[in-house]
Amino acid sequence: MSERELEEIELTLLLEAIFLRYGHDFRRYARSSVRRRVQRIRQLGNVGSVAELIPRVLRDPVFFDSILGEFSITVTDMFRDPGFFLALRERVVPYLKTYPSAKIWVAGCATGEPAYSTAIMLEEEGGYDRSTIYATDFNAVALGRAREGIYSLEKMRAYTANYQAAGGKRSFSDYYHARYGSAILNAPLRRNITFAEHNLATDGVFGEMHYISCRNVLIYFDRTLQDRVLALFHDSLVHGGFLALGSKESLRFAGIEEKFEVVDRKWKIYRKKFVG
Repeated sequence: MSERELEEIELTLLLEAIFLRYGHDFRRYARSSVRRRVQRIRQLGNVGSVAELIPRVLRDPVFFDSILGEFSITVTDMFRDPGFFLALRERVVPYLKTYPSAKIWVAGCATGEPAYSTAIMLEEEGGYDRSTIYATDFNAVALGRAREGIYSLEKMRAYTANYQAAGGKRSFSDYYHARYGSAILNAPLRRNITFAEHNLATDGVFGEMHYISCRNVLIYFDRTLQDRVLALFHDSLVHGGFLALGSKESLRFAGIEEKFEVVDRKWKIYRKKFVG
């Protein structure tokens, strides 16, 4: 048996140990992504092999908590992919505004930028007061940062350009104030956002949503887990509700593809078909 084959066995045992000990299920994450993340964990923990990681993970919860973030996708921006948010403004928000109240789920929100971007867009389109945004992630540390709404001031220049390209109607600086080298988002933006832990790999249906956004997350899952999550989104949407996956993911070849109609082909925005 080759060294690579032995490492694959060790990796499988490590992921199984994490699931059985802590309930976090990374067994269906894309193998190449998991391999890179475990390699980084080995370097951070000064651990020689994957096999040596297993007893340490099992017996040291503090160590596991310190490495859990390595499995999370926390790289994101305000108004990332401005064309997506422009399409959202034009093709989804007008429908959301027709509901007496709209429930929105931003899944895999990382440090909160996607949720705040959505809030700003809804505020400008006159739909925020009737909306509730549920922003979820399994990474408690990232959620803590999201709740604070504090970001690097130097990133605001890029965020401002994104906001303007996404059809922003005001000065982006109206939404934050600078203090001690950081940009602090204004408190009113958080008034209708609830940040909560939710693991797409293991947790269940999340309410009856009118719009679900989950971008740049499914690419880290294998096909089986992708199908599981997409079915979860379908079951969490009201009839006529919208699902946004962004440009990198798609419902193509998914088991629920026929249950949705395409709203925007480029940005992979779909609408759940009405039944009856």
